[in-house]
Amino acid sequence: MVSTALNANFVTRFRDLFTTRDFIFHDGRDLKRFSVAGRTQAILAGVAAVTITFSAYGVSQAAFGAIMATGVAGTEVTPEARMAKMRAEMTQLEADVAAIKEAARLHAARVEQRQKIIAGVLDGKGSPADVGEPIANISYSGDSDMAREVLAPLRKVEARQAKLAEKAQRTAQMRLQLTTQHLRSLGIRPERYVSVGGMGGPYEGAPATATAEGSSDAQFRSLFQTWQKLDVLEQSVIAIPSLQPVENMRLTSSFGVRSDPFHGTAAMHSGIDIPGPLGTPIYATADGVIGRAGRFGGYGNLITVNHGKGIETRYGHLSKILVESNTRVRRGQLIGLMGSTGRSTGSHLHYEVRVDGKAVNPMPFMQNASIIEQVEERAARVQLTAVGGN
Repeated sequence: MVSTALNANFVTRFRDLFTTRDFIFHDGRDLKRFSVAGRTQAILAGVAAVTITFSAYGVSQAAFGAIMATGVAGTEVTPEARMAKMRAEMTQLEADVAAIKEAARLHAARVEQRQKIIAGVLDGKGSPADVGEPIANISYSGDSDMAREVLAPLRKVEARQAKLAEKAQRTAQMRLQLTTQHLRSLGIRPERYVSVGGMGGPYEGAPATATAEGSSDAQFRSLFQTWQKLDVLEQSVIAIPSLQPVENMRLTSSFGVRSDPFHGTAAMHSGIDIPGPLGTPIYATADGVIGRAGRFGGYGNLITVNHGKGIETRYGHLSKILVESNTRVRRGQLIGLMGSTGRSTGSHLHYEVRVDGKAVNPMPFMQNASIIEQVEERAARVQLTAVGGN
């Protein structure tokens, strides 16, 4: 009953809003009067309300679509926006794949280079100059699942290489020690060939994420530097006179103070005298470059060979010279024939070794048939011990 009364009251009020109304207006000449019934007013008001409602709905939909297209409201809903988003995602994916591909290439190159360093140290073959400086830390972080999956096998190989590098470092240090011992036994300071450079600078801690990579890089840099020193020293050993200048060695005069064969007084003998038949082959005792090749005072026919780093050998009293000045010779190469030219009492070879212009005793250089072979033999034993050890 209450609801019916309220509805009746609302209809009555609604009808009161649209009562018959009279309108007067001037058409330019006369005043005219007309009336609009209440029912007509109600119909026109309804039509206007519906029109306004649909217009407002259209405007709101257009505004909503514009907002969606600009992304202000969150998810893009237009086909164009969705396509643009897909293109952006594809572009990013292509960039990620390219970055992973480059990281994989660098990792593979580093694995190959590190293997060459390890092999060079353990086998004694190859040269640090051919391998080049170790590839530094690769900056790509590889956070994605795809990157971790692609790079995982390479990182496992690098982990195994790190363990091999420890053994290679021990082998290199032992070979380095053996070579320096040989040099010192000959009275030659290893520092003549290898200088130890200084290092320093303020300390700045590395990020935790770079610690593993940085440690591995430092390990291989250290191994590479040791290999460089070892290579220089072993190449220097090749240039140190260690071969016998003649096949059959015996002495008629040694190095040092002796009785001069012509005057009978004490005199300094700067080399050793090796007798033999006229024309006995004379060989270069190490690699080098011919300095003098001709007649020179009491030496008679003389050959000098410059072996680098201030080391020189002299071959005197030759009957024939078979090389020319400023030509390179190899260890064991035939350079002349034994004779008795110059200040000599008979066919023999006067052989000298000089370091920085000062004559030294040649015998320590020849006490071993080949320093190089001995170094290589000991290095091979050290390598087997290092590789087979723990």
